[in-house]
Amino acid sequence: MGFEILKMAFESLLAKKGRTMLSMLGIIIGVSTVIAVFAIGQGAQNAVNEQFQGLSANSIIISSMRGRGMTGSSKLKTTDAQIILDNAPHIADATAVIQGNETASFENESSSFSIMGVGDNYAQMSSLDLTGGRFISTEDVDNLERYAVLGSSVVETLFVNDEDPIGKEIKVSGKKIEVVGVLEETGRGMGMMRVDDSIFVPYTTAEKSILGSHASIMINTIADDVANVELATSEITAALREEHKLKDSQENDFQIMDAGSMVGAAQESAELMKFLLTAVAAITLLVSGIGIMNVMFVTVAERTKEIGIAKAIGGKQNDILSQFLLESIILSMLGGFIGVILGLVLIPIASKLNLIAVAFSWTGPFLGFSFSVLVGVFFGFYPALKASRLDPVDALRSE
Repeated sequence: MGFEILKMAFESLLAKKGRTMLSMLGIIIGVSTVIAVFAIGQGAQNAVNEQFQGLSANSIIISSMRGRGMTGSSKLKTTDAQIILDNAPHIADATAVIQGNETASFENESSSFSIMGVGDNYAQMSSLDLTGGRFISTEDVDNLERYAVLGSSVVETLFVNDEDPIGKEIKVSGKKIEVVGVLEETGRGMGMMRVDDSIFVPYTTAEKSILGSHASIMINTIADDVANVELATSEITAALREEHKLKDSQENDFQIMDAGSMVGAAQESAELMKFLLTAVAAITLLVSGIGIMNVMFVTVAERTKEIGIAKAIGGKQNDILSQFLLESIILSMLGGFIGVILGLVLIPIASKLNLIAVAFSWTGPFLGFSFSVLVGVFFGFYPALKASRLDPVDALRSE
């Protein structure tokens, strides 16, 4: 009997192919959206981890900012790194970083890259490794040498013939700079800057010859212990406020963030985006469930006489209930299955096109399909129950 009920449910759905497809469309969109939501959420989480994996737990970063009431730019200077080292006892190391964007070229190849003016200790503080050559040295900084260390993507872009870049001269903003080192690929980023897409030069050279006053300045510091991060932050604030001659009534002309707060803020943003997208997907599935319920009500109305005949020849209430409920569940399950396939196809496409950071998560397909089945059961039950309770005499009289 169970097989016959299942067969009748399929026959009924196939008899109205257009209506069946339209009913499933909402489920398909909803489930694929759920999968996309979790893929985007996982991608955002991975991006956060990649972005900050070079930072140790006791990293503290000071950057320029404009406070309320300020009309000029921040007074943060590269020399503030030494001020911090001299006046913040709980800071173990500090380095100035100057960042900007310029066009770099080698022979016939050129592109825009991030230019990072750094000190000799930047590589160690940021956990950067070399595949060849050396990093910026103290002498390079002191002598304003025009030397550069290239990220892996810069090498791929400029040296298309697989040449060894070390010892070659590239042009950055029209100035010749000798390549002295190449970094290993990291995949990491910091804000809008990606390590692999960056050219590292002595910060004195960047400040005087390449970027000038248009560059943004940061100071990367390391607290002597994770437990002292808060104390070190207070020491940095006091040292810089005194150096910048800020009055008590004036706000800081710099901002300080430690690794924990930066990761936490980024993760909160990723979670908020994930929550909002999940809400959109849930609403889509809810609307599609209401659509299925409406379709089932119409189906019951159209087949009232059929239900009366079935009951007149001995059809049980549970059989009628099961048939109509199965139709609803089949609609939602088929829609859910197609939605899962669509979502799984879209993830690698979006990843390959670099439209947005995505990463596969089993949570999306599992929750999407499960929710689609629940939608079918929940919204299909009442129309099925109504069909099963029809009076056979009244049903046979209907036209």
